[in-house]
Amino acid sequence: MIDRALVSLRPNAKWTLMGPELSNLVWHDDPSTRPTDAEINAKVVELEAAEPLRLLRVERNLRIAETDWWASSDLTMTAEQTTYRQALRDITNTYTSLDDVVWPEKP
Repeated sequence: MIDRALVSLRPNAKWTLMGPELSNLVWHDDPSTRPTDAEINAKVVELEAAEPLRLLRVERNLRIAETDWWASSDLTMTAEQTTYRQALRDITNTYTSLDDVVWPEKP
């Protein structure tokens, strides 16, 4: 998660992480551009808290992608298909992780 935090904090920075600990970080840019350990740790905590919702969105997007062909210009979606796709889009308004989600039934 440190790598994702670094990319988020300094998207164009050059660094190498030689292991799972922050002490294994080798900074290749100007040291003045390096975020502090506190900034990195805070971003890691933020990303870890957001991870369940991110994973829910990934699964939701896969399920929507499976039905994209329903929306082809030469097809007309049924009301059930339209409702299903909308329910998938709205799923993150109700649920925050894969652990508690109840998926709508695919028509």
